[in-house]
Amino acid sequence: MLFSILSGGDIRDIIIQLLLSLPVIILALTVHETAHGFVAWKCGDNTAYNLGRLTLNPLKHLDPIGFLSMLIFGYGWAKPVPINTRNFRNPKRGMALSAAAGPAANLLIGAISAVLSGFFWAWYSYLAFTVDNQFLLNCVSIAATLFNLSALYNFLFMAFNLIPVPPFDGSRIAFVFLPTRIYFKVMQYEQQIMIGVLIAIMILNRLGYSPFSWIAYSLSDLIINPVMEGFWSLFRQALLNSLA
Repeated sequence: MLFSILSGGDIRDIIIQLLLSLPVIILALTVHETAHGFVAWKCGDNTAYNLGRLTLNPLKHLDPIGFLSMLIFGYGWAKPVPINTRNFRNPKRGMALSAAAGPAANLLIGAISAVLSGFFWAWYSYLAFTVDNQFLLNCVSIAATLFNLSALYNFLFMAFNLIPVPPFDGSRIAFVFLPTRIYFKVMQYEQQIMIGVLIAIMILNRLGYSPFSWIAYSLSDLIINPVMEGFWSLFRQALLNSLA
């Protein structure tokens, strides 16, 4: 993501987007891990709760290397919330639900952010025709950019974590459909698998193909564009009525 930001716009726009990316990434990582722990707690595992991980305090969740990776490449991680499957009333169901909670939280935040981004871009277009206040225009533009980045990072983090191999959340969801013996045999190699996946992603990026970025941008456009057009139609009608 950092390379994408650096590749376009003037230096002022680049600095603004970098500064806005910091809280967006912190929120995406923090909510993701908190959601894991919260659902695990609801399914019977108090491990995360007892360790103080059911909190939106980012200091409890952020991993410095994972945070920087997220900022630079768009792929990162936080400190995993500890989960003890033996505490679940139904281990397979509990593991799948707690694993799905993280990506689901990112999907929800991404969708809300995309709606807000569409609204603010439409409002910006309306204000550009109706007011002569550069400060207000800048504030609305920054808000639109902030929510646009929030949508992109959350959708990207969601897609990345749904990779159906260990140690990603997608593998925990797949646990429901695999025999326990096979699943835990595969889990023995999760460190090697993760390194292999990251290398494959970097190679694809070098070749100019980023499937997760494509998913993130596609989902963002799918929501932002119709929302922006819908609100712009309302604002335009209000403008026409005021001129009539």
